[in-house]
Amino acid sequence: MKVHLIAIGGSAMHNMAIAMHKKGFTVTGSDDEILEPSKSRLAKYNLLPAKIGWNVSAIRSELDAVILGMHARADNPELIKAQELGLKIYSYPEYIYEQTKDKTRIVVGGSHGKTTITAMILHVLHFHNIDCDYLVGAQLEGFDTMVKLSKEAKIAVIEGDEYLSSPIDRRPKFHLYKPNIAILSGIAWDHINVFPTFENYVEQFKIFIDLIEPNGSLVYCELDKEVKKVCETARADIKKMPYSIPPHKIENGITILSSQQLTTNNYQLNIFGDHNLMNLNGARLVCNQINITDKKFYEAIQSFKGAAKRLELVKKNNVTAVYKDFAHSPSKLKATTQAVKKQFPNRQLTACMELHTFSSLNEDFLKEYDGSMALADEAIVYFNPHTIEHKKLKAITEEQVKKAFGGGNVKVYTNSKQLLEDLLKMNFKNKNLLMMSSGNFDGIDFKELGEEVVK
Repeated sequence: MKVHLIAIGGSAMHNMAIAMHKKGFTVTGSDDEILEPSKSRLAKYNLLPAKIGWNVSAIRSELDAVILGMHARADNPELIKAQELGLKIYSYPEYIYEQTKDKTRIVVGGSHGKTTITAMILHVLHFHNIDCDYLVGAQLEGFDTMVKLSKEAKIAVIEGDEYLSSPIDRRPKFHLYKPNIAILSGIAWDHINVFPTFENYVEQFKIFIDLIEPNGSLVYCELDKEVKKVCETARADIKKMPYSIPPHKIENGITILSSQQLTTNNYQLNIFGDHNLMNLNGARLVCNQINITDKKFYEAIQSFKGAAKRLELVKKNNVTAVYKDFAHSPSKLKATTQAVKKQFPNRQLTACMELHTFSSLNEDFLKEYDGSMALADEAIVYFNPHTIEHKKLKAITEEQVKKAFGGGNVKVYTNSKQLLEDLLKMNFKNKNLLMMSSGNFDGIDFKELGEEVVK
């Protein structure tokens, strides 16, 4: 197979390129910008384009497939050439389906928890030496790439993102995977630039459920009222399995699964928080569908340390801990803040978040953040006015942001250096620090910050 990737430098795209190269395909690609770590990883496999920029001469009639990344535009010269030649053009989710259509596809959907649940399932399969293909949205410990495609594996585990598939395919990615086993973790409005109303957003999840293969399975979080509503009305041929928070206890900052159903009361976890425990329970039910018993699941999940940037421990000592998290939407902020506060009830919490995404910086969406960090003893919100200009959004003020978050314990910053200086002046004895963003607060090095805080 000869495959060309337009916008090969993207997070998912460069991982797909490596996965297909490992499968034995002849892979080429191009991009107008390739940053680290994509650049080094592509170079390692001799897949880095010789020149940066679009290369129309790479589009030839002998190509079996052209894969179009979301970073490219609809008027991309390579795309136009491929269309003129009548080549088969795929979005990357479309091609993932093409490569896994003869396998048992497990698709993880939901506004939050997707990466963690996918990572949990992969961890359990890896622990028990069960081969599988996969697509996951973060680099996982023990896995070389974020995408694996093979001839041998009979199972494919796919993180089902609801964002658009490509510049010329406006369907949400998770509509293209047609799961045999689906899991839905939660529905909380996001991607306001694509789904302008909450009702429109919810509709995408109804479509996802309708696309489950005949006689398939649906695992869902029954504590989420929107999820419960759309899942309980699913087709009659779909096997429905609800989940909630499993019985557990917290001792000295460690979460322990505890239930009469367990063969032992001593399954200590590396992860914590009600949202992660729900994720764990959902992953368990999915694993049950591929003949992994509860006992085997619990045996494996004890060593799961979490996905990168998902309540990831940066540094700790006996009196403080610093965590970083990918949280940026209101529901994620609330769940993550609550998790750290509940895990360490005798410590104060300083929670910082960055308004970084299109939705979070939208004046109309800001009100969704009301009370999302209310459990923090000190809540800090950072945004960069230049980011708002770059996204061509209406300007927002510090006062607007403070009011939107509910005022009270909220402090707003627009200067990253000043925020860092003020954090380093704080006394973190018996206090934890939580940094939440899909970015990095415009250049804050979390590792260096963690080391300074625990000194």
